[in-house]
Amino acid sequence: MGIFATQRLVVRNWTADPADLNRIFDIYSRPEVTRWLGAPGLPLTAPAQAADRLATWRERHADHGDRYGTWAIEVRDTGVVVGTVLLKPLPGRDENVPTGDIEVGWHLHPDSWGHGYATEAARAAAARELAAGTREVYAVVAPGNTASMAVARRLGMTHVGRRTDWYGGESLETFVLTAAGD
Repeated sequence: MGIFATQRLVVRNWTADPADLNRIFDIYSRPEVTRWLGAPGLPLTAPAQAADRLATWRERHADHGDRYGTWAIEVRDTGVVVGTVLLKPLPGRDENVPTGDIEVGWHLHPDSWGHGYATEAARAAAARELAAGTREVYAVVAPGNTASMAVARRLGMTHVGRRTDWYGGESLETFVLTAAGD
């Protein structure tokens, strides 16, 4: 079952199905994807690590219901999973305690770059969060990741410079989308 959908995409929970685990490994074992993420344990080096990654995501979002998550992006017409969209409270400088700031993010397989999937999924995720009453949604991007910065701009996000408020104080290009009327 999907969390939400767009015209072309279904955003749903990742599952322990072998096809999903294979796709998680295929995406998160690629240096061209993981070099921008700065997450421990990446890139994945063995297929069995995909199940561990899925367990980490499930644990991170266990108390959030379907409001926040790290979700699969599936093309409605083909069933192909093209990547991940996430919506979650940003971790603070200590990386353990979540802040009140909400992040939208995306990680796509290189075979799915250039089709607008990241923009479409992230736009729907951010709009859903703003409709729930959140006043601002952030995207934080590693310096040099021009493709993700372009997605943030296509989302109508405003670049507010580099900030060090989250992810252990890492300096990240920060974009914000503000609710209408603010």
